[in-house]
Amino acid sequence: MSHQNISRRTVLRAGGVAGLASATGLSATSAAAVPAAGAKGPRIVDLGPAVAQFALMSAVLVGDTVYIGSRNIDPVQIIAVHLPTQKVVARTELATGHSIQALVADDTGRYLYAGILQKASGEQPNLYRWDLKTPGRQARPIGRIADRDVRALAVAPDGVLYAVGGGSSTAPALWEYDPAVGEVRNVGTPDPKVTLARAVAAGATHAFFGAGTTFNGGGDTSKAALYAYDRSAGTFTSIAPAEMRRDPSIRDLAVLGDTLAVSTAGSVEDAKVALMDLDDLSSYKIATSVGKVAKSFTTIGDTVYYANETGLLGYRPSTNTITPVDFAGPDLGEIWGVDSRAGRAVVTSAYGFVAQIDPDKKTAAITDLGKAGAPRAAQTVMGIAAGGGHVYVGGNATIARHTPAGGKVVNLRAPGEAKDSIVVDRVLYTGQYNSQGIWRYHPRTGEIGQAARFPAEQNRPLDVTFDDDTGLVLAGVQADTEGGGALWTYDPRSGRSRHFANPIDELQCVRGIAGKAGVAYLGGDNTAATGPRSTVVAFDPVAGKELWRIDPGQSAGVAALAVRGRHLYGLSRKGGLFVIDIPARKVVHRADVSSVSNGFAAMVTNRGVVYGVSDTTVFRFHPRTFALTVVVADTDGGWYSGSHIANDEHGRLYTMQGRNLIQISDRPRY
Repeated sequence: MSHQNISRRTVLRAGGVAGLASATGLSATSAAAVPAAGAKGPRIVDLGPAVAQFALMSAVLVGDTVYIGSRNIDPVQIIAVHLPTQKVVARTELATGHSIQALVADDTGRYLYAGILQKASGEQPNLYRWDLKTPGRQARPIGRIADRDVRALAVAPDGVLYAVGGGSSTAPALWEYDPAVGEVRNVGTPDPKVTLARAVAAGATHAFFGAGTTFNGGGDTSKAALYAYDRSAGTFTSIAPAEMRRDPSIRDLAVLGDTLAVSTAGSVEDAKVALMDLDDLSSYKIATSVGKVAKSFTTIGDTVYYANETGLLGYRPSTNTITPVDFAGPDLGEIWGVDSRAGRAVVTSAYGFVAQIDPDKKTAAITDLGKAGAPRAAQTVMGIAAGGGHVYVGGNATIARHTPAGGKVVNLRAPGEAKDSIVVDRVLYTGQYNSQGIWRYHPRTGEIGQAARFPAEQNRPLDVTFDDDTGLVLAGVQADTEGGGALWTYDPRSGRSRHFANPIDELQCVRGIAGKAGVAYLGGDNTAATGPRSTVVAFDPVAGKELWRIDPGQSAGVAALAVRGRHLYGLSRKGGLFVIDIPARKVVHRADVSSVSNGFAAMVTNRGVVYGVSDTTVFRFHPRTFALTVVVADTDGGWYSGSHIANDEHGRLYTMQGRNLIQISDRPRY
């Protein structure tokens, strides 16, 4: 994807393009875009990179140096941070992918392996090796696994690499790379019902494959699955402890001496951690962790240390107890690496620092990656909100606050990802992934923190809006591992929050949401092969009850909803436009707008007109005929998880062009 950003705060004029659609009644048409005669283009101001930072997604310690893999920045890269000098001493770029979640070094410390995440499967390599004896030479590709994404890597004592991942239409497999042979081979798919493998470990005789259901759960998808692969016989044996099989997936694995450390990802229950005897895998100790995440194992003395959602935990096998590690230092936020060095835990935080934590002294030495020389780059982004003189853009572990009047940008720390957000009375409210609920930021005081917590299985906020009549912040949510979704409500005045699980049905999440006159309109999306997939439900968020529902007749789930007057506009993920007459409770218009919107999209009502945005285009709909007009074409938006558009109190629109934030002033003459 090309991201040729126009210079900061450049003012442009974009010519309008009109789409032809049926003017009256219920129709099924294709909106072919043609120039609008005499149309005056919108005013566009480029506000510069939306979120700029060194975003990271993996880390591993080799000797005195932490190697850190980037996330959602271009180019994809690994930096080497030397802890004694607190300097970036080496850097390499990878030719493919958008992020590095998997890093591992072999036992000699010479070779560092990296696996990438990518937008689409193909023939490009997704496995790389960097020779640390010659760090000035770039990492080179060594091949590819057929799964789209590489999520975890492990190296056996004899130097053979094992890889797992997912993201393709088939169940994930276990992959093997023998440097002596130089080929990547599929050694088998042990469980056809899992959706993603995020854990792998390797010993002298066995490799271990950990998987489960991380996305699109429900139905007959598998829960936590753990297999031992006999490297000589080429066979798999299920070894998952019974206590772990209720959890959604195996989250991490590590060989620690003569022990296999195993963790699950929690959902309705907290995560579990087990230590299994490598000589007798039926013999193990297991404990319930703190929180829903357990990953990145290391040992110091007789204690196993690992990360949860926000901090460092210690597991003492002698007492079979797990406790948080307290220390004097900053919040760790999301953690992407835990290692040990000289009796201290080396923790790499998504906030952009490495903490060397002494568990006994309860102290921490901090290496700030920016000060160490980590490069800043524009990353792909998530939700956008505007109001009170500021524009907010969600990134990984940060929310960028833009002040267009002065050209100032400040990065605010927030764990996870602000998937979508809204400004109410100058205060920002976000739907925070993963399982972080609603967060709130007061620009006057600088206070930022969690405003409302919800059941952890309701983990992925998708759309956030506000209803003036009820005074409620409304959020539509997906439950990744359990299927279905939820409606969240939050009252900024009282601080009261509520949640309604599966308000559409057990299969459809709430991907699109719009609030008007005390009613929350919920748009369903079901990514399973069968079942309803675009149901629209009118819901009373105060009484907590459904008012009515309608099937708009779409072949794909709802991507976005917006209300204007008596009409509810909807876009499907395959580019279907539908308009519902709210008082009549019937669909009065349909059109094919896939030429400008195909996939995730967003809509907002601004100055009495409904605007939409896709990965490629900003567009609007005629308030009477519903005809489509292109406002900005070829935006090539730098989105991480679906496009967004927001407006401020002055009627200015904000979205992405490339990886830059743009402001659009548009005054259609309807």
